[in-house]
Formats: sequence, structure tokens, C-alpha cells
Amino acid sequence: MTALPLPPRFRHRSLAEYAALLMVAALVLSSILSTAPQFDALGRGLSRLVAPSGLLAQMFPPDLAHIDRIAWKLFETLQMAVAGAALGLVFALPCAILATDRLSPHPMVRHAARAVIALFRTIPDLVWAIFFIIVVGLGPAAGVLAIMVDKIGFAGRFFAEAMEEADPGPQDALRAVGASRTGIIFSAVIPACLPSFTATSLFALEKAVRGSAALGLVGAGGIGVDLKVAFDLFNYDEALTIILMLLALVLLVEQGSGWIRSKLL
Repeated sequence: MTALPLPPRFRHRSLAEYAALLMVAALVLSSILSTAPQFDALGRGLSRLVAPSGLLAQMFPPDLAHIDRIAWKLFETLQMAVAGAALGLVFALPCAILATDRLSPHPMVRHAARAVIALFRTIPDLVWAIFFIIVVGLGPAAGVLAIMVDKIGFAGRFFAEAMEEADPGPQDALRAVGASRTGIIFSAVIPACLPSFTATSLFALEKAVRGSAALGLVGAGGIGVDLKVAFDLFNYDEALTIILMLLALVLLVEQGSGWIRSKLL
């Protein structure tokens, strides 16, 4: 029997491709060398961290004196995340429909919708929080609006991709019998994309819970305000309590989201 030749482990690339790979490798290496911490500085920092009078010693044991106030602020953070994610998902669906090739009424509308989604996704939620603080003032309302805009960009992109990948057969069949664009969307597109929409929505909620804590650092409500004050006043034991309770909330939301996905999908 003639032995078959082994397939090549790597595809042969052109000179331009090798040059591009070298440029990418050079960029990665130069970025690490320019921005990564030096090993000696990192070692000194870690030694200060674990010293008898270091940060870890000041954080333990956690301060439970204000646990009731922290729990209420955590509930406010959860409310911000739920409200912002719900509003963002509601507005993300029409934006995604307008950004989809088969469903958009005009190419200019499609490009405009894609530009809006890209803009909302590109600008960090902390920047949106500062913007809405100027508009509506300090407090959770600014945080909700910031989360809403961030989720329009996040969910809008994945909603649009799911609708782009949907089977065009049922859509063409409905279009052939004279169905309207609205009828096609609600009869063929959304039912086919519902599992993807559900997963994206739950991931958006998880992301909102994690992000809502950071919004308080700029005054947009939630537990982030208390965390910033604790660090500013060197109350590291109280800060540890806030961090641990926030971790518990995030884990609880992730477990609940995973359970819902397992039941619905």
C-alpha cells in the first residue's frame, strides 16, 4: 500500500502576508515593552501589598457596620442595571432591524443605523455617564441612560448579525405571497432569531450589572459612589465589604442568567 502524504501543518502564505504578520508581532511586542509594568516595580508593589501594614492588612477583616446601607445601594445598582438594560434592548431591536440588509427600507437608512450602533458601542459607558450627568444631574437616572445607550450599541450589533444570518427561505416565501415588511419581521425573522436574542439579552443584563457599579465612580448612582468614598477616606475594610457584596451580586445574576438560558434555549 502506498502511504498517503501528510497534509501541510500550515498553509503557505505570500510574502505580503508574512510581512503583515511580522508587523503585527512587532506591534504586540513594542506595546508590551512600552506599557507593561517592569518586574522590579511589580515586585516592590506586591511586597508593599502583602506587608504587615500594607493594603491587604488594612482591608481585612471586612467592616460589616454599614452592611444595611451597602445592601440598599447594591439593590439600587441592580435596579439601574435592569432598567438600563431593558430600555436598551427595547431600542436596540428597531435599530438592528434598520441595520439589516434584507429588512432596512433604504441603504442610506441602513448605513445610518449601523453608524448609530457603532457610535453607541464605541464610546465607553463612563463617558456616556458623564454626558448624562451634565444633562440630568447626579444620580441613578444618569446611570440608567448611560447603560441604555451602551446596551443599544451592544445588543444592536448582535441582533443585526442574528437577523442577517437567519434563513431567508421563510422570508422569501412570505414576500412572494405579498406579506408586508412588518409581517415578515414578526412572522419569520424574530421567531427564527429568538434564541439568539434571548442569549444576547441575558448577556447584556450581566454586562449591565458589572458596569453599573463603575458608573457610580463618576456620580451616576449605585454602589460605585460608596466604593469611591471608602477608598478616598482610606476605609479599606469597608471597601472590601462593598467589593465582596458586589461580587456576590454579580455571581447571583450570572447564575440566574445561566439557569434562564438553560430553560429557554
